[in-house]
Amino acid sequence: MYLGFWLSRLCRGLSRPIGKTMRPIWGSLSRNLALSSQRIPEFSSFVARTNTCGELRSSHLGQEVTLCGWIQYRRQNTFLVLRDCHGLVQILIPQDESAASVRRILCEAPVESVVRVSGTVISRPPGQENPKMPTGEIEIKVKTAELLNACKKLPFEIKDFVKKTEALRLQYRYLDLRSFQMQYNLRLRSQMVMKMREYLCNLHGFVDIETPTLFKRTPGGAKEFLVPSREPGKFYSLPQSPQQFKQLLMVGGLDRYFQVARCYRDEGSRPDRQPEFTQIDIEMSFVEQTGIQRLVEGLLQYSWPGDKDPLVTPFPSMTFAEALATYGTDKPDTRFGMKIVDVSDVFRNTELRFLQDALAKPQGTVKAICVHDGAEVLPIFLNAKKNWSSPFAKFIMEEERLELARSMEIQEEDIVLLTAGEHEKACSLLGKLRLECADLLEMRGAVLRDPAVFSFLWVVDFPLFLAKEESPTELESAHHPFTAPNSSDIHLLYTEPEKVRGQHYDLVLNGNEIGGGSVRIHDAQLQRYILETLLKEDVKLLSHLLQALDYGAPPHGGIALGLDRLVCLVTGAPSIRDVIAFPKSYRGQDLMSNAPDSVSPEELKPYHIHVLWPADSEEESASATPSKHLSS
Repeated sequence: MYLGFWLSRLCRGLSRPIGKTMRPIWGSLSRNLALSSQRIPEFSSFVARTNTCGELRSSHLGQEVTLCGWIQYRRQNTFLVLRDCHGLVQILIPQDESAASVRRILCEAPVESVVRVSGTVISRPPGQENPKMPTGEIEIKVKTAELLNACKKLPFEIKDFVKKTEALRLQYRYLDLRSFQMQYNLRLRSQMVMKMREYLCNLHGFVDIETPTLFKRTPGGAKEFLVPSREPGKFYSLPQSPQQFKQLLMVGGLDRYFQVARCYRDEGSRPDRQPEFTQIDIEMSFVEQTGIQRLVEGLLQYSWPGDKDPLVTPFPSMTFAEALATYGTDKPDTRFGMKIVDVSDVFRNTELRFLQDALAKPQGTVKAICVHDGAEVLPIFLNAKKNWSSPFAKFIMEEERLELARSMEIQEEDIVLLTAGEHEKACSLLGKLRLECADLLEMRGAVLRDPAVFSFLWVVDFPLFLAKEESPTELESAHHPFTAPNSSDIHLLYTEPEKVRGQHYDLVLNGNEIGGGSVRIHDAQLQRYILETLLKEDVKLLSHLLQALDYGAPPHGGIALGLDRLVCLVTGAPSIRDVIAFPKSYRGQDLMSNAPDSVSPEELKPYHIHVLWPADSEEESASATPSKHLSS
């Protein structure tokens, strides 16, 4: 792979801030959430209030009401704004001497204290209405007030526009949850899940089934969390997904299964992942790939928030090979162009040695992307100005320049980024540069990725196997070992397994994978061959599944949608942690409760475990004698 000095200049440029960073789009979000049912919910049933803070209007004038909530702010000891999860309402603090006790409670209680007030709904004086508040035409003339709980000094203000570090937000998550944005995110998430349940269970006959959280270690995939048992040397494992259970449910004749499933993966310090996360898990019997795709499209249409533009189905589809060749990734953001172009033919007779060497190798290629109007932002390499301002350009023959400009449709202020090397590596590199260039252009004010656009894409025809990075002669599953091979490629399993395509499909939204699934292997003999012969796995770990497949397993397939990622994209939140009530930090820590935490040796005894501490490990290495160790 060769890119030359202009690539290093680009990388240095990427590390420097250019202009202002784009602000989150939270301010553009609609404040209305469509109810999932036509019935009006009884928000004040069973509790010590008559109404919520956000529901009172001019139609309630003269009514006696009781409200509960938090003191949002106070002005001149005359007005107080009370907040609950449904909205805000203005409270008129009584000034007369006969209501001194009420005035004292409401004037002395710190902001964010919890109070209950009773009074009459009255009109605000003419000219004092607040059109920005749904309750802005009225206020509450208080008769009685009760301080339910006083608030101590806060570590930060409960305001969405107040900047605070994520670590502080996670440490005081119960306070962060009071912000409008967190309330909006979690309520939208809840309503989307409810609509999904309605669509799957009520309209299409799925059965909502809970599967175990304590399971056993399984081969392949991400690392699993182990849970010690009281039996010496034996451990449970937290499941990465309910994959085996949902297949066994199909063997059991349940036909259609659904679950809002908790999943666990020990992925270490990854910026936008969580060690525990939620999937919308689906499995069906007697189904093919297109059936699953149509089901998911209908599911998303049905559960899509009413304040967003409706989804148009069916979603477009693209093969894995097309996605890699065109966008350099298997999860392309199709909201903007800047596609990869193969320009190998342009340089087929070039005199440039590094291009000659690249094209002479198997799978050797020359690829390029054109960054429209990028000359001022990325002042490097080839642009279409007459001087072709790049030290590299002087080595290109005139006919090569003209052919490159024609094939890439280069305009005067465009630039071209070019690389040469093996096909997949060249495409992957340009795919990363494509996204970096988009970031730079948007920092300069260009709009390439409209946050109001939701661009869904099915990516299909993945390879069934990939070569292991650490051992290229060995194979691993591209998806998971239960994915069925493409029926037209089955014969290649026994001769050229690396060429077999799988019946695996991913759903991509705006450059993010939000779902993945496959048609499963339902033949025990084929499943055993793939596990034992091709993947070199210990089939004893999966003996229960192989045995089940031998007892009349129906053809079946399914998919899992990443609920956290989906809601994150729908709300425009900057991180999946902003759509999870109590997330972990990017290091997998709960900063609020300080988990994971230490356990005393006495508490570990029933599990037959000893802990190897770092100091013990150093002493053990120095003395070469046994010491404490993690064992059973």
